Amino acid sequence: MTATTGLLSRRKTLALLALTTVMALATGVEAARYYGRSYYGGWSYQPQRTYYYSSYYYKPTASYSGYNYHYCIYYPSRPRYVYYYNPVRRVYWGRYDLEAKGYSQLAEKDQKAELNDIPESAFPAPGEMPSIPESTDGEKMLAIDPTTLPSEKTPEDVPAK
Repeated sequence: MTATTGLLSRRKTLALLALTTVMALATGVEAARYYGRSYYGGWSYQPQRTYYYSSYYYKPTASYSGYNYHYCIYYPSRPRYVYYYNPVRRVYWGRYDLEAKGYSQLAEKDQKAELNDIPESAFPAPGEMPSIPESTDGEKMLAIDPTTLPSEKTPEDVPAK
């Protein structure tokens, strides 16, 4: 390989790297434009725990690069509520009441890793959606769209007991 060929090869590599970087940034900008500050993902079933889960993706600030997420947990055995779970702190921190169309945010002392460890009395009356997690500007979370919830029937892939 000559010095000229090596230089051209390095230039091609740098050009490809620059193009890839620009495409990745453009894709992130497009995702933010399409999804906005927050959005919900699709639903998946967790057969060992008999619930469905979805991710709630959010940007703590409008200029934040990428998205953070919490989980939304829907138990067919508790069809009135969608529970919100923080995977970093590993606690349930609130729930959305599908009938009242409001959110109940748990006090910090009542947030637990297991839903069964949270007494019903710990959930306040449903109200407006809370601020986006980690945000300081007061932007409210999107309420979950009840039409996106999975069927209340148990999926066919659940092992027989």
